[in-house]
Amino acid sequence: MANYLIIESRDPFEYGDTRYMYSLAGDLAANGNDVTLFLIQNGVLTTRTGVKENPLKGLSSSVTVMADDFSLRERGISQSSLEGGVKVSNVDDLVDLLVNEDTKIVWH
Repeated sequence: MANYLIIESRDPFEYGDTRYMYSLAGDLAANGNDVTLFLIQNGVLTTRTGVKENPLKGLSSSVTVMADDFSLRERGISQSSLEGGVKVSNVDDLVDLLVNEDTKIVWH
């Protein structure tokens, strides 16, 4: 079992290749890995409830989904409107995850 940190900064409604990252997170978790999907910048646009064809809905509950609080505020997304299971986080937490020597990192 390995630890993975997948960082998604792109808007999946503008860039088609971002959905691959959600799929990758789900596949890694399904294979018994510890997976964190950290959403930052336009990547947080998927965190709102009611988003059609939301790639977050296809993720296993074993994927930890974190969203950057600054990115949420900048896009007018309140914590009360977040999809279930999304944890509000910040860049300090991201740095802590990045420096963990046992974690494999994918930044998109």
